[in-house]
Amino acid sequence: MSNPDHKAPVTAAEASQTDQVTPDGIPLEDILPEVSFEQQRYAARPAIVRPKATRHRQGKGASPLTPPFEADGRNRAYVDWLESQSMLHDATTVARQLAGSHQMWVNPFSAPDPRAAVSTASAWFTAYPLSMITEDGQSFLGALGSEELWEVFEQIGIDAIHTGPVKLAGGLNGWKPTPSVDGHFDRISMAIDPVFGTEAEFRTMCENAARHQGTIIDDIIPAHTGKGADFRLAELNYHDYPGIYHMIDIPEEAWHLLPEVPPGKDAVNLDAAAERALSDAGYIIGEMQRVIFYEPGVKETNWSATPEIYDYKGVKRRWVYLHYFKDGQPSINWLDPTFAGMRLVMGDALHSQLDLGSGGLRLDANGFLGVEKSVDRDAAWSEGHPLSQAANQLIGSMVRKVGGFTFQEMNLGMEDIKSTSAVGPDLSYDFVTRPAYQYAMATGDTEFLRMTLREAAKVGIDQASLVHALQNHDELTYELVHFANNHKDDVYHLDGRDWTGAEMAEHIRETMRQTLTAQAGPYNAVFTQNGIACTTASIISASLGITDLADITESDVKRITSAHLLLCMYNAWQPGVFALSGWDLVGALPLDRSQVSALIESGDTRWIERGAYDLLGTSPDATVSQSGMARATSLYGPLPEQLQNSHSFASRLAQILKVRKRNGIASGELLDTPDVPHKSLLVMVNRLEIGAVQITALNFGSERLSARVQSEHIPQGRVFDLSTRRKVDNVDALGGFTVNLPAFGGLAMIVRD
Repeated sequence: MSNPDHKAPVTAAEASQTDQVTPDGIPLEDILPEVSFEQQRYAARPAIVRPKATRHRQGKGASPLTPPFEADGRNRAYVDWLESQSMLHDATTVARQLAGSHQMWVNPFSAPDPRAAVSTASAWFTAYPLSMITEDGQSFLGALGSEELWEVFEQIGIDAIHTGPVKLAGGLNGWKPTPSVDGHFDRISMAIDPVFGTEAEFRTMCENAARHQGTIIDDIIPAHTGKGADFRLAELNYHDYPGIYHMIDIPEEAWHLLPEVPPGKDAVNLDAAAERALSDAGYIIGEMQRVIFYEPGVKETNWSATPEIYDYKGVKRRWVYLHYFKDGQPSINWLDPTFAGMRLVMGDALHSQLDLGSGGLRLDANGFLGVEKSVDRDAAWSEGHPLSQAANQLIGSMVRKVGGFTFQEMNLGMEDIKSTSAVGPDLSYDFVTRPAYQYAMATGDTEFLRMTLREAAKVGIDQASLVHALQNHDELTYELVHFANNHKDDVYHLDGRDWTGAEMAEHIRETMRQTLTAQAGPYNAVFTQNGIACTTASIISASLGITDLADITESDVKRITSAHLLLCMYNAWQPGVFALSGWDLVGALPLDRSQVSALIESGDTRWIERGAYDLLGTSPDATVSQSGMARATSLYGPLPEQLQNSHSFASRLAQILKVRKRNGIASGELLDTPDVPHKSLLVMVNRLEIGAVQITALNFGSERLSARVQSEHIPQGRVFDLSTRRKVDNVDALGGFTVNLPAFGGLAMIVRD
């Protein structure tokens, strides 16, 4: 994107001498003087003061109790062992060490501060522990903390790593651990899972990141846990533990309303009839607004029932519990009189920051923290509930209190994202425009993308508060909740006709299914009702008409690279955080279904997109990651090799991020998304913190274009390309100028007097 042969910039005084030219004949008036954004910022804020707190009491290690003991609530040794393993136990220990400390009051905390978070960490690498190939004998956390990786990230412009969930997850069956049912998003402990490394390696990773002006971002999951010690103690009706969850003790006289639990299972999902019967009897809230991960015969409701269990006093019980997601992810109750769930989540957050050393936290599934029975027979209020906002404010405030920041991954309507962001997390994942920019890539038409950007502006969402991301561990989420649910009856104009929000959402979904899956992209897969399992490279491949990944040529790789970089420009050349994954950095393709057949047999097709990758090329012969994930085909190769080639994906990405950082685009403000004369053209007009107007122009089409850019927010002056610092055009009295873009090309520009 930049010109490596371009000469050093001239001064403003030299530029005013219009009779001078550069050695290559370019008039000095057509060269933009380079003034770094960093030179125009105020001095950095003082370093964060963080107290220290560990999850174990001084001098006390793990419980010495080991099998054989009967795994039964009537066995005190088993109950004591469960308590020693529980998150609530560790949370109590952490909290007590911090209570009464004056250091808990040194940071402002009441209001979210997205620009402070962006200034701390602007360009993120989103890791996925199960998929990272490391050197022999090197752990995942050891690899993320390595000097070699951080040197490469510095060259590219990445200043933060979001580790993904690395703490113990899954469940307990008696004394024995059971595996995770959702990629470690079913946490059962504050301890690091040994498969990923050690707590010492996590701390070393944080320290090495800081030496490279980087930040480590960890996860907490305020919506649910796994079925670990906390859930098993809740089943045993032990002390405060049932208060962690939405668990209902069903009296024996109502057990006839419960389904039988199949042999070998620890729960069974309620069907709609059982859900209604228990709701009518007053035991549960009943039907929710939607059933996430709906699968006939697997998950038909959000409620499951346990078998008969002896509690710690020898009383036989059966429970029904709420789980918004899988039955191995029991939902946390944020308004139980014990406040045990709140205490557990807060302790986990404080441990991550004050013991391990992370600087930020992702709040996963934090839009599902409140549920309330409806006054009639309608579905219970389970999304956008005020309790979710209150809980998020508490979490965000606690994290800011100790000097960190939070971001939420909330796929709800824009109003819900806006209201939660007003009081809770500092940043929100960009579920606002992510489906829309993928739709623009698939169709070569930016009309829906412009609509979503304008809709977000109308709602009051600040683009600088969003994490604009490429691929992550989840599917391409196209469910479009804002239009399909919250505004299902509103009328929108798209593709030359009027649609209701619900009709338009289904039109977008069906277009993407036809364009990116089935015959058009058989290597991609529909994931339940949520979206499409795919990589960024495979979205682009299908959009380019490539139906067989084995047929990709060198010419195809060049086109895929250009389109991939266009999506980077879209996400990076606007206010907010830019994030991408290892799958993006190496250009990973999806796995063949046969390589993950056991993982996808329950319908979770997302595993095809989570192939293993080797960022540094240290294990070229490895066929799987240490976690056993099959290696994905890589179109771009390892990062050190890419950085030696100025035309590679990583090298060109480094230039994109250099433009972003040098000019402070991340902390700007989106002013306008104007109409355009070409359907493949997108224009975003931003105001930088220094007051200058910055313009991003992108071509989502496969053909070169020349077009007029016009907006009432563009002042008169000269327009410069921020990559080359050369003049593009003059702005006329109508606020317009002409731009030329290659296929899948883009320009970041600025207007100067």
